[in-house]
This record gives sequence, structure tokens and C-alpha cells, in this order.
Amino acid sequence: MSAEGVVPAWEHRPVIMHADLDSFYASVEQRDDPRLRGKPVLVGGGVVLAASYEAKAFGVRTPMSGSQARALCRHAIVVPPRMDAYIEASKAVFEIFHDTTPLVEVISVDEAFLDVTGLHKIRGTPVQIARRLRREVKDRVGLPITVGIASTKFLAKVASAVGKPDGLLLVEPGRELEFLHPLKIERLWGVGKVTAERLHAFDIVTVGDIAAQSEASIVSILGKGAGHHLYSLANNRDPRRVQTYRGRSSIGAQHALGRGPTSPKDVEVSLIALVDRVTQRMRAADRTGRTVVLRVRFADFTTITRSHTLNRATADTQDVLDAALTLLRDVASLIADQGITLVGVTVANIERSGAEQLELQFEQRQDAPSASALDLALDGVHSKFGKKSLTRGVLLGRDSGLSVPLLPD
Repeated sequence: MSAEGVVPAWEHRPVIMHADLDSFYASVEQRDDPRLRGKPVLVGGGVVLAASYEAKAFGVRTPMSGSQARALCRHAIVVPPRMDAYIEASKAVFEIFHDTTPLVEVISVDEAFLDVTGLHKIRGTPVQIARRLRREVKDRVGLPITVGIASTKFLAKVASAVGKPDGLLLVEPGRELEFLHPLKIERLWGVGKVTAERLHAFDIVTVGDIAAQSEASIVSILGKGAGHHLYSLANNRDPRRVQTYRGRSSIGAQHALGRGPTSPKDVEVSLIALVDRVTQRMRAADRTGRTVVLRVRFADFTTITRSHTLNRATADTQDVLDAALTLLRDVASLIADQGITLVGVTVANIERSGAEQLELQFEQRQDAPSASALDLALDGVHSKFGKKSLTRGVLLGRDSGLSVPLLPD
């Protein structure tokens, strides 16, 4: 495992990179304000959306409550989030990814998989390619980024996590298990607190401990799906290839609500703001969608999703909102019992020709004010005067929270 020296031959092996911006939001703030550099920075007050590594050194993690974070790091500097700045930085970084290779799989606004198999003939060794990528992100965008390199997507992601912050880690072919097996089981995808506790009860602490068991033993502890998945990863079995962008299958956004009590009305207002943002993005991308998905995270950080499929694909704000509010009412009793820390909405089963669909809706509803026509009018106002120039009356005087896109726009 190294980032230096001669790279072994990669014949007949994929070369996968996982590139992950370090403490993305906090790094953007430190980039744009020199006074924040080298200091503990928290992005977001009620809930920590991001923490600089200086703050993480005190035990601050996301999505920790702001009060808890400030108790751990009393001298932390809290800054309000600037989503427009983060999205702009994300776009600039992804341009560099696509300049590096056409095979880029978007994971989120700040991370991606890159397949650079075969590029050694024109771009150099995997390490040389990764060094060049990191240098360009630093020089052109001004942000630190960590890159993990391996023969599988799973191991590349693990390598980038181990290599943080601002690092480069190569897992050499033939030495994958040597690197993987000493790591704690929490490094595996799908191992959260509950799963870790189950495995710890059987003295399974490292990835190697899982691999040393039979698959049947792990299945008996975790169940067929999770057991097979983790046993495969522990043996570095991950046949998935990098999937390039082939058109969005969903558009969504979410935001954290904090650990304190949140009234049903405040949750509803937050959901309204999220639906407004999501449907605006759909219309800007000329997309319509058929399935509305609600995501709720409770106070104990467990998460549920509920979905409803509409009769037709649409980008109509009111249609999507009606479905989302119905889903929210369906889980209202669970929220009342367990509390809520995050709400999100996604429109899936995305289709093209959103503008044509909107025009059709308008033609069919000429006898009454059309929600779609109003949507288009609002889009024009927002485009000319800014998104805050005109808003729903129900949002006036209320903090509707910060919506975070689930993927780059």
C-alpha cells in the first residue's frame, strides 16, 4: 500500500479511483476566507453540515447538533452555509474529473468514482494520474482532495477514507487483502452501529475476522442479504464497474432539522421549500418525474422512506407537493413518537420532455389558473431577480431550513 514508488503492472485489472473532497463545505469556507484557515470551522448552526479537520480533531462529527459540537470545540467558528458557492465549486471539480477520464460515476456533490483503466499508455501510471488530478483541483479550484486507487470500487473508496485528509493512497494489485483485513469492520459499506454491535458480540472486530468465518456463519448473524454482502466485501469481491452518467433517474434534496423538537408545521414548511427547489431544478433540466419519495430520519438516526407513484410524469410543483404532504401525514405518528432530524424529497422515474408535458397540462386546464403556468412564471421571476425575490406566503417569516442537493445539478 503506497502512494510512491514503482506501480506494479495492472494487466487485466480495472484501475478505479475514488476522489473525495475533504470536508467539502468547510474547505470552501476556508478557501474563500483566509481568516478561517487553520482554525476549527463549523458550517451550519442548528446542525453541523460540515466540520473542518481542525474541528474534527475535537470529536466534532456530522450531522451533530450545533450545541453538542460547540461543547466539544468551544472556540469553533460557526459560519452559515452558502450552497451556491458549494455547487459552483462542485461543478468546477467535476470538470476536472471529466478532463481526466470520460468514465466518471457521480456519487454526490463532492465525490466520484473514476475508471482510468488503460490510460497509463497516454496519461502515465495510476499514481501519476491521481497526482495530476489532485494538483489541478488544488490549483484550479483551491480545494484539497483525497484519492484512493484500487482494482475495485469498494476498495478504492476504503483507500480514500484511510488516506484522508488531503492524501493519495494506492492499494497495489495482489496486496488487497493485506491492506483490507486489518481494518475495523466499520470500514465496510453497510456496517453501522447496530450491525457492528451484532458482530462484536461474536468477537468479530476486523474485516479479517469476517473473512476468517464461513459465509454461512456471517449470514446466520446478519441475515442472508447483509451477510452475503459483507462477506463478499471482506474478501474484496466487488464486480461493479464504474457507471457513467446516462441521464438522471431522480432529482432530490434534503436538509437536517436539528436534534431539538420540531413542530409538525415546521416540518411541513421545510418539505414545501424542498419541493419548490426540486421541481424548479426539474423544469430547468427539462425533466418530469412519476414517483415521489419522502425520506425521514428520526432522532435515533434511523431512516425510513415512503413513496407514491403518480398517474403521469410531471414537474408540476403542486402535484409533487400534494403527494409529498400525503406521505408526510402517513408517517406523522412515527415522527411524533420518535422525533425527526432530517426530511428529504426525491422525484424518481425521471423522463425527458418536461417542457412538453407542462405545455400539455396547460392546454388541458385553460379553464382555471394552471399550477404549471404559475410554476413557469415563477421560474422566470427567479431567473431574472433571484430565488428570494418571490416566495410562497407560507414560507414568509419562517426558517424553511437549508436544502442540500443529493447530486450535482
